[in-house]
Amino acid sequence: MERARAQELLRRERERIERALGTQTASPDDDLTTRDQHLGDQATDLYDDELTAGLRDQLAEELAAVARAEQRLADGTYGISIESGKPIPDERLEANPTAERTVEEQARLER
Repeated sequence: MERARAQELLRRERERIERALGTQTASPDDDLTTRDQHLGDQATDLYDDELTAGLRDQLAEELAAVARAEQRLADGTYGISIESGKPIPDERLEANPTAERTVEEQARLER
C-alpha cells in the first residue's frame, strides 16, 4: 500500500475514534442524585455507566492500535505482519488500517 493512502486511512480512523470518544460522557449530575431513586433507576444508571466505561475502554484500545500502526508506518514496517513478517494484503488494510497480522494469523490468535 502506498504511504499516502495508509496515512489517509489512519487519519480517518483516528478522527472517527476521537469523534466517538467525544460523544462518550459521564452521567450528568442533576437533581435526581439528591433524591431517593427506585432500585430500577439505580440499576439503569449503573448499567449505563458501565456501558459507557466499556465503550470508552474499547475506543482507547482502538486509538492505541492507530498509534502503533502510525509508528509502523514511520518505521517502514506498515503492512507487514508483526507475527510472521509476511505482507498483509492491501484489501485487509483498506478494511482495517490498523491490522497487525494477516487474516489467518488473526483467526488463529482469536481461537
